[in-house]
Amino acid sequence: MKEGFMPAPVLAASDLTLRLRAGEAAIIPTDTLPGLAVIPAQAQTLWHLKRRPADKPLILMGATVEDLLQEVAVSCHREVEAMAQRHWPGALTLVLPAREGGVGCHLNPGGTTLGCRIPACEQARALLQISGPLATTSANRSGEQASTTAAEAARYFPDVAQLGPQPWSQHSGQASTVLVWVEDGRWRMVRRGAVIPAGVEVLE
Repeated sequence: MKEGFMPAPVLAASDLTLRLRAGEAAIIPTDTLPGLAVIPAQAQTLWHLKRRPADKPLILMGATVEDLLQEVAVSCHREVEAMAQRHWPGALTLVLPAREGGVGCHLNPGGTTLGCRIPACEQARALLQISGPLATTSANRSGEQASTTAAEAARYFPDVAQLGPQPWSQHSGQASTVLVWVEDGRWRMVRRGAVIPAGVEVLE
């Protein structure tokens, strides 16, 4: 370690929220893999940190279905609520038509959709209840192996504060399933992950 180097702090949710609202990024636990998070208006920070082009959309994580429904088109609300009853909190990301004028313009510039998820991680949801929904992505450099622990995430991003207390609860290490809403009753699977919903027509 370089002389004089101070590792990034591990902060309680309330203190970390202050940093997020000041425009900083944070490393947080989820039920799948550690994540990088910012408030939606600062989404460009994540692409910069990951050295990743902005044509790869970010995910909006929230603490409640209501928080996420505010950012997507009314046309999909009924089905999102039904899916949420069965699979949220959990490792299922739903890609939905974004609400015009909402945060989707930050997370998916030039696009018309927004990926949404409620993580099955009590510590992350406690943060999200204070901070509001956050733009998120995996805590690794673009094209490099995903971090699986707080320590690995810190090696990628030594200057980014982390959510405490630690150690975090165990996560699955498996990415979320990603479904794109097509129309009523129809979804298209773009990534097969931890959750495979039943009772819906899934196009692969």
